[in-house]
Amino acid sequence: MTLQQGAFVQLTSKGDTTYQILSIDDDGDRCWVRRWPLSKQGSPPFAVPMNQLSQVVLEPA
Repeated sequence: MTLQQGAFVQLTSKGDTTYQILSIDDDGDRCWVRRWPLSKQGSPPFAVPMNQLSQVVLEPA
């Protein structure tokens, strides 16, 4: 699976929630994501191991 900044993904632990990739670490073992769509209070980014990404979502839910 090839991922890039801005792609929409789902996590294996939360398959019904969509996240947007903000950045991918240079070593390639984790990336920073935020929940999508953004909430009024904002959607704080957090790091996730790449092996927790279950699929690329073509259109955000």
